[in-house]
Amino acid sequence: MVGKAAVLIGCNYPGTKAELKGCVNDVHRMRRCLTDHFGFTESNITILIDTDDSYTLPTGVNIRRAINRLVRSASPGDELFLHFSGHGARLPAEPEENDNTGYHECIVPCDMNLIIDEDFRHFVNKLADGCRLTIVADSCNSGGLIENAKEQIGESTTKRKDEGNDSTEPQAFVDVPAGVELHSRAGDGDIHLTGRALPIPSLVELLKESTGKEDIHEGNIRSTIIDAFGDSASPRLAKSHYRGIDVNGKDESTFLAPAAPSGRSVLISACQSDQNAADAKPVVKPEGAYGALSNTIQSILADQAKGEVLSNRKLVLMAREKLAKQGFTQRPGLYCTDEVAEEPFLV
Repeated sequence: MVGKAAVLIGCNYPGTKAELKGCVNDVHRMRRCLTDHFGFTESNITILIDTDDSYTLPTGVNIRRAINRLVRSASPGDELFLHFSGHGARLPAEPEENDNTGYHECIVPCDMNLIIDEDFRHFVNKLADGCRLTIVADSCNSGGLIENAKEQIGESTTKRKDEGNDSTEPQAFVDVPAGVELHSRAGDGDIHLTGRALPIPSLVELLKESTGKEDIHEGNIRSTIIDAFGDSASPRLAKSHYRGIDVNGKDESTFLAPAAPSGRSVLISACQSDQNAADAKPVVKPEGAYGALSNTIQSILADQAKGEVLSNRKLVLMAREKLAKQGFTQRPGLYCTDEVAEEPFLV
């Protein structure tokens, strides 16, 4: 029997200027989806949220530990699932870095201790033989979140070259700062939309708030995070910052990526690397807020005919179509090998 385990992460950032409303709801709905639809057991689902003290707080170090445990405890053939709902961001890659989007796509934990695309590549590289890890990232800039994964559906690795777009700001909701809502009729009724994006200026302000430092700007975000969080900061972020430099007696080899992956991975992103993802709050039922991608995936699965199997490719194409019909501008992406693209979404 195939073993199944999951880590579900929801960051609402309560009490901050970047507060979202639907991320924790996404986690609880996804938990029910996994147990009811795919046979996961509650005991094998780890939840990290920032609105309930009875759960583990989704700080950067706690998230990395949870994902590492998920990957390292798996046996060959196991089915693993990782869901993140929250803010995303992206930092320009260094000129000498070989990044297929030109940026480090990041997820933003509740303490702003960023986890970058190289971290996700590191997690994937640790997969056991025949083990599959499915990642759903309902955050902005999530296209390309696994560094250099093959893009099956999307424009994140080609758009920048074809259109010359080198902005660090997400295109959808580009003029809306973190925490500002738009009114829309997307979906089934009136909703308030908030972008799940942390543009660089917003990230700088939140880092100032969390660290107490005022001398933070775009050029020193990496060093600020490394100094503030020390050994709890992403080692891959340190690698990108200190590339080739001796740091406390450690040369670049200390931070080198592990061996090539032996398992399989799939990333379903809420949008492209330069796009925003929507956090939607219905006017008539604000407590039912949700992420547009999470809600769409769950809606598609709920409408599945008994015995119907959806491939990863078909699920993402259906999600794109459904979101467009509802008036959302974000375009989900699929990142995996050709073989995994045609495999079922979970089993």
